[in-house]
Amino acid sequence: MISYDEEEKITNRYQRFNRYLSSVLKAHVEIEPTFNERKALKRIQSQAWSLVFAPPGVAAIAITNFQYLPLFPMQEDMTNLRSILVVRNNSPIFELRQLQGKAIALGEIGSATGYYFPIYNLYGLTLAEVLLAPTAKTILEWVAEEKVIAGALSTKEFNLYSPQFSPKEFRILYTDSHLAPPSTILLAPTVDRTYQNRIIKVIKDAPPDLVQEAGYVPNASVPNYEYMISVVERVSAIATQLDNKPAQLF
Repeated sequence: MISYDEEEKITNRYQRFNRYLSSVLKAHVEIEPTFNERKALKRIQSQAWSLVFAPPGVAAIAITNFQYLPLFPMQEDMTNLRSILVVRNNSPIFELRQLQGKAIALGEIGSATGYYFPIYNLYGLTLAEVLLAPTAKTILEWVAEEKVIAGALSTKEFNLYSPQFSPKEFRILYTDSHLAPPSTILLAPTVDRTYQNRIIKVIKDAPPDLVQEAGYVPNASVPNYEYMISVVERVSAIATQLDNKPAQLF
């Protein structure tokens, strides 16, 4: 799973769920948090993870490129799953096209709201530089320090971290009209098919308090990733020169 929290904190949160899986499946189950999406994608590519608590961008890649199977959606406030671009409150930038020739900050590859949606929305621009930040809070720090003129993150992340800065430090420049799909629990294709069914049943039948702690919805439909996957595929073609200075997003 991906977590910006301390490893001990996230491990403690899933400790009872971990013990439940180990006991019922009679298997060794190990929790492995990673710091960001880039590291998670490396683990998924090597198929080192049997189960993944995957945010939408990572899930789209895991499903299309590495044949991971989506099982259950995570519990999330859907109103906060939009991608936004923020600038300093006193910035002269008021339209996306004014970012032409400017430096911006994005999240790591794999982030729906911090990487894929903003690149999709900035198609056609040539940027002075694109910096990839390890966390959403870092993006806000870089905008506040004027290291970049604008930064991309989710509304959820903005609401969480912006109060840690001076009041009215930031202004939302652009809000994507599309909601990112909810995060999803994924199952690796390397897991034996018979055992796959056993794992799915065990997760679905977990006690309600464990389900609540782990944060998933056992009786809900798998999220529709069609649009998210189309954005990932489009951005994969656009972002070929992202490391260049200037970076051409076309």
